Amino acid sequence: MRRKRKRQQINFWIFLLPALFFYLIFSFLPTLGGIFYSFTDWTFLKSGFSFVGLQNYRKLFQGDAYFVEALGRTIRFVLVMVLTQTTIGLLVAVLAEAALKKLRNVFRAVLFTPYMISTIVGTFMWSFIFGQVLPQLAESSRFLGFLNQPWIGDPQAAFVSIVIVTLWHGVPLMMLIYLAGLNGIPGELVEAAVMDGAGGWQLFWHVKLPLIFQSITICMFMTMKDAFKSYEVIYALTGGGPGRSTQVLTLNIYEEAFSNYYQFGYASAKACVFLVLVLTVTLCQVGLMKKKEVEV
Repeated sequence: MRRKRKRQQINFWIFLLPALFFYLIFSFLPTLGGIFYSFTDWTFLKSGFSFVGLQNYRKLFQGDAYFVEALGRTIRFVLVMVLTQTTIGLLVAVLAEAALKKLRNVFRAVLFTPYMISTIVGTFMWSFIFGQVLPQLAESSRFLGFLNQPWIGDPQAAFVSIVIVTLWHGVPLMMLIYLAGLNGIPGELVEAAVMDGAGGWQLFWHVKLPLIFQSITICMFMTMKDAFKSYEVIYALTGGGPGRSTQVLTLNIYEEAFSNYYQFGYASAKACVFLVLVLTVTLCQVGLMKKKEVEV
């Protein structure tokens, strides 16, 4: 018995150690390095660096208007994505579940296809649609005139374009998670509710929705995480423009470190503040979700 346990422990560590090694090298150590460099004046323009204490953090909150504006846009984008992506994903999952049995698998496969496409490839495809396809559709019919918008050139339209592309790529995964939750609902509960006279809306609201609360929690976590670290779609579609109207924190940090200024120490301070923000929001969300799960 002891030999068996020892062998299981050895197998456990054999499989776990490679993952821990890569996490340590590519995630944990760079994070510690970023925290250290946030207290320095390290730049690409000079050799070596000096310890400057909290100077980078004071500069961040006292005189960096671009960072504050990017922070506001990031929070706005996260709120919009959590609200829209989790809701639309649930609606699509309900439609996919209600589809005819013969078409159900085909329907799900078609809806999941956008998630299988590379983010950059999908974004360039949408850039072509916004720049070429939609204006031509608007010219072909007066009823489609509303499509003739400066989708990339106007600040508000550019934000909407980013949301559309992000939803197109992210909703399929939400649908899959919701479908797993819906398929896990015991059929006896649904049949009992139907026998008690529950209609379609009552069945969904009072029976199915409470039972997939864990799926909703997972979708909200994943959406919030992806929205906070969103970079590829925004960079490829608008580059943070027009001007800086769609520049979120990830782009602001990248610009500070690599694009124009090469202020690695200052960019590390921004990244550390960003990390604290994400951790705070995540912990608050965990607490709220646990409280809700107890109530449900």
